[in-house]
Amino acid sequence: MDLNKELKQLENVQREGANKVFTMYLNTDPSDPDQQSGEWKIHYKNGIRNFEQYLEEDENKEELRNFQLIKQKVDKFVKGNEQNFLKGIVIFATADEEVWFANRVQMHVETEFYWQETPEISQLAKLRDQFPKSGIILVQQNEIKVIESYLNEIEDTTSFELDIKTEDWRQKQGPRNSNASMGAGNADRQRDHFDARYEANQQRWYKKIAPKLDKRAKEHSWEKIYVIGEPDSSNDLKAQMNKPVNEVIQKNMLDHEESKVLQEVFG
Repeated sequence: MDLNKELKQLENVQREGANKVFTMYLNTDPSDPDQQSGEWKIHYKNGIRNFEQYLEEDENKEELRNFQLIKQKVDKFVKGNEQNFLKGIVIFATADEEVWFANRVQMHVETEFYWQETPEISQLAKLRDQFPKSGIILVQQNEIKVIESYLNEIEDTTSFELDIKTEDWRQKQGPRNSNASMGAGNADRQRDHFDARYEANQQRWYKKIAPKLDKRAKEHSWEKIYVIGEPDSSNDLKAQMNKPVNEVIQKNMLDHEESKVLQEVFG
């Protein structure tokens, strides 16, 4: 979903008379303490019912009919996705279906309902600004993992590993190599040898990978860049990149689940 494009189209929507625009932001976040017993169902039912009762009392039959057409379609979307909810649902709709935007989102939303001449896009615009297209670079000595995210969802992950013999970075395939088959003493000696080489060469090594990261940032239109790693590794990698890094987080999170990484970055 290209949210910038969607928001631009919604900005130009202006209806008149009985054919208004329905807007719904519905919090369905299962981790929210206020949602532990499926309270979203009550909020959804009450939000819809309030508009329906108002229109019935107002005796505007055409507007009520339009609202009920939208209600049917919204009900179908909500019930059809109930088993696959993320953190929220955002819907914009008109009875003539010229406007129909319905998405499950992995972002926390505040439950709101609107029935008016224009779609209420302010909350969605804030979410776009809060969760832009981002490159999150996790670095740990001779390994780098790139998580690309948009709207708090993971779009892609890529890992790179430095070939110590050739000193070239290559895209990593499969699980991390293990020294389990080596004797403890041999593994310790190799580790000490690597640590010494790393300390002497880390800036030069990161200088080799930085152009690949800069190129990816440009080609994939990253709006923000985050580097996460121990202080030496993260700061040295940042210094070698031409693209501006928005934030350095000094934690070793290379082996953490991607969802935990997003939570660390975006809160």
